[in-house]
Amino acid sequence: MKPVAYLVKDAAPNYLSSLPIPDTIGGWFRLGFKDWLALIPPAAVLAGLTYVTYRAFCPHGRPIPSAVVNRNILKSNPKVVDFIDIEDISEKAVLCRCWRSKNWPYCDGSHAKHNNDVGDNVGPVIVQRKN
Repeated sequence: MKPVAYLVKDAAPNYLSSLPIPDTIGGWFRLGFKDWLALIPPAAVLAGLTYVTYRAFCPHGRPIPSAVVNRNILKSNPKVVDFIDIEDISEKAVLCRCWRSKNWPYCDGSHAKHNNDVGDNVGPVIVQRKN
């Protein structure tokens, strides 16, 4: 805890008090090149915190999830229906439920990227034969 206490009580206040922040608006125009360079790190930190806060708390800062589930599988059909004969399954079949598989109706693991992108938890349906 001592390093954190030192950072908060001594290092940060001393660093901030040493920054060349003018008292008037006209003082900004009289800053030298080295003064402007000294202001870049705190400005970058402030911009980063502002961006992270915006993305976290503003609804229009977050990407809008698409309401369309099926984006590319048999789009010419009014309804996608697949029949799989149970006799065609040797031991087990892993079927897609996220609609992102390139090997439809079988799962190819595309749900992992889908889950990361939208915060979902969808996984495949596994059909297995009992012997």
